[in-house]
Amino acid sequence: MELLDHQEFRRQGHMVIDMMADYYRDVEKYPVRSQVEPGYLRRRLPEDAPDQPEAIETILQDVQKHIVPGLTHWQSPNYFAYFPSSGSIAGFLGEILSTGFNVVGFNWMSSPAATELESIVMDWLGKMLNLPESFLFSGDGGGVLHGTTCEAILCTIVASRDKALSRVGVGRDSISKLVVYSSDQTHCALQKAAQIAGIHPNNVRVIPTTKSTDFALSPHSLRSAIVSDVEAGMIPLYLCATVGTTSSTAVDPVAALCDVTKDYDIWVHVDAAYAGSACICPEFRHFINGVEGANSFSLNAHKWFFTNLDCCCLWTKDPTALIKALSTNPEYLKNAATNSKQVVDYKDWQIALSRRFRAMKLWLVLRSYGVSKLRSFLRSHVEMAKHFEKLVTMDKRFEVVVPRNFATVCFRVSPSAIKPKVYNNGNGYQYRNGYQNGNGYQNGNGYQNGNGYQNGNGYQNGNGYQNGNGYQNGNGYQNGHGNGNGHGNGYQNGSHEKQLLLTNDNETVNDLNSRLLESINASGHLFMTHAVVGGTYTMRFAVGASLTEERHVDTAWKVIQQYADAVSSTS
Repeated sequence: MELLDHQEFRRQGHMVIDMMADYYRDVEKYPVRSQVEPGYLRRRLPEDAPDQPEAIETILQDVQKHIVPGLTHWQSPNYFAYFPSSGSIAGFLGEILSTGFNVVGFNWMSSPAATELESIVMDWLGKMLNLPESFLFSGDGGGVLHGTTCEAILCTIVASRDKALSRVGVGRDSISKLVVYSSDQTHCALQKAAQIAGIHPNNVRVIPTTKSTDFALSPHSLRSAIVSDVEAGMIPLYLCATVGTTSSTAVDPVAALCDVTKDYDIWVHVDAAYAGSACICPEFRHFINGVEGANSFSLNAHKWFFTNLDCCCLWTKDPTALIKALSTNPEYLKNAATNSKQVVDYKDWQIALSRRFRAMKLWLVLRSYGVSKLRSFLRSHVEMAKHFEKLVTMDKRFEVVVPRNFATVCFRVSPSAIKPKVYNNGNGYQYRNGYQNGNGYQNGNGYQNGNGYQNGNGYQNGNGYQNGNGYQNGNGYQNGHGNGNGHGNGYQNGSHEKQLLLTNDNETVNDLNSRLLESINASGHLFMTHAVVGGTYTMRFAVGASLTEERHVDTAWKVIQQYADAVSSTS
């Protein structure tokens, strides 16, 4: 067999395309989350590689038999987990072209078209986002395609680090004083990047957010943290602001944060990995207002821009900072084009030397669908998320936990939906076990939160005092029969009722929602993931899979309601 015989390539390629076309046709029939157990594949495949060639027909049969069952189907229309990995025909075919040409475009000379197309599509997309010209090649900035946001954050931290350490009076030995800032909602990629870049873990300031700001980073809190560091002799270096956080799609106030950082010469990176794509729509562009004050900006076209993985778009106002920090120029890479300073060598804008021809698939996406159609796709997903949000609000058992900004809805079973369950233990005592009784909520151990009515002889207000016959002792026992106001771990022995008072109602509600989510995901009907924001466990319903239609959203909601009924009946 020849390695690249064109006729055999055509024959086998048609087989693979046919298989993938059938997969997209049938993908909604598969359980969305894989149902296999850890180690399943090693038990199915041989211990050693084959000594002789195997037919493509046999290999593809094994793909269907052994690999597909072990996939979580990110392209399923019933996939609502994490953030989408939205593919498209154009993205898929662009990937085929990129892989087929198989160029290694580390500098301009190694493949001029790969470099120049990348610069062009990054300017195209930057203009679609209405980014300031300072981020475009025409304005002395520029864009580069990385694999993921993790790479983009690492590269910009390294650039900011070297830029800061090169200042007069700072020096390389001051690296232990450099501080990076984020909120408690910032993606974990920041902490990993800071560690790789040599920033001490103790110098990563994770600033708490609150429900009062919808979990966005407070400029006041940021300034307070910076001032404290400056007073302690530290050097503020880098802020990662987020537009569309992973947990709840919160939006940090970019303009206000940049107003703070400009007083301290801090590099600001805006991570819009998920939500940045939506900002090509005029009605969402305001979410990145203030980006002109930032140093760099990134989004993942492989999340919600229909460009198959991987494709992270990074723009910077200061390519020179990247190049100074990441450039290498060994003798074997020297060439006249590079020496002319008239070309871009993208190897100096990233960590690795080798790089893929990612611009090809982004170019196909932009040309195949055009700006208007891309906006239409994004808006349709937002409308489906609005539709789901309305379904949630119409069912009084559920509540939306945080405001919906884009196409992700964070919701849960509401504490008010947890119903009373009372039974007799044979000794005349009644236990309340995980349900609502009027104004108060109780967890799985029957503890009451201090707002609810006691069905014995009195009203409880959580003050720990009994206004009938005495004061509650340290063990929480009440010996009165009157209308006492009880608190603690109190047992009422006068009324023959045992009342276990609530210690952590939120824990109970979180546990119920966690069990509900796992039961839904285990069914295979749909797949969602969760987050914990402000101590509240929330289910995340992220619309964005390319095949999802409103009927899939409606079906998903019916499944959620069905499993909510089942979990409630067994609790």
